[in-house]
Amino acid sequence: MEIWLYTIGSVVLISAISFIGIIGLLFDRERLNKILLFLVSFAIGGLFGDAFIHLLPESFEKLGTKLTTSLFIVFGILLFFVLEKFIRWRHCHIPTSEEHPHPLVTMNLIGDGVHNFIDGMLIGASYIVSIPIGITTTIAIILHEIPQEIGDFGVLVHGGLSIKKALFFNFMSASFAVLGAIISLLIGSHIEGYTAALLPITAGCFLYIAGSDLIPELHHEVRASRSLWQLISIMMGVGIMALLTLVE
Repeated sequence: MEIWLYTIGSVVLISAISFIGIIGLLFDRERLNKILLFLVSFAIGGLFGDAFIHLLPESFEKLGTKLTTSLFIVFGILLFFVLEKFIRWRHCHIPTSEEHPHPLVTMNLIGDGVHNFIDGMLIGASYIVSIPIGITTTIAIILHEIPQEIGDFGVLVHGGLSIKKALFFNFMSASFAVLGAIISLLIGSHIEGYTAALLPITAGCFLYIAGSDLIPELHHEVRASRSLWQLISIMMGVGIMALLTLVE
């Protein structure tokens, strides 16, 4: 029961983050981009930190064999490659514009719904392993979801939806995380090795998101001072994940 409470609470919180997108309307485009790049940098550190400090050590401990764990990590990377390649959707945290176009509204909602469903499954599996692992995975996803949801909201409004409809559909898409978590908890107790396999897959997903989607967005900023702040933000994200080892 404790695992269910932590898991459902986590995915409901993540779903509620979808409403944060309206914050994007409070800032002009230049200031919003500055804020988002700081949040993206912080998310990169959180995702890398959770993968290398928490998920991978736990994966090698549970699976025991280096080959099996490594193959699951690669599978996690390829899973998100397939999502982006064939659903025509990618993580993006920069407001849409003529210079920076986004997919159509429908495609964005479908892709985001699938992504959130997988997030829910990963969170559910992490909590089955242990509550501390579930907490660190949830925090890593939250750090990434905040800038992503701001970007997604901008896509929906730019695509012609009213503010109310954009908030509603973005929340419905985010709510697929709850469904993914419930399915993960239900099958996790019946399929042997399910949680052990999901840990390195989660790590692979996090490595792909941070390395393939987020870091390239930071390279658009070449000014030394802002690049330094990006580096500091990444280190802060890693530092938070390192500090969370104290609760394990």
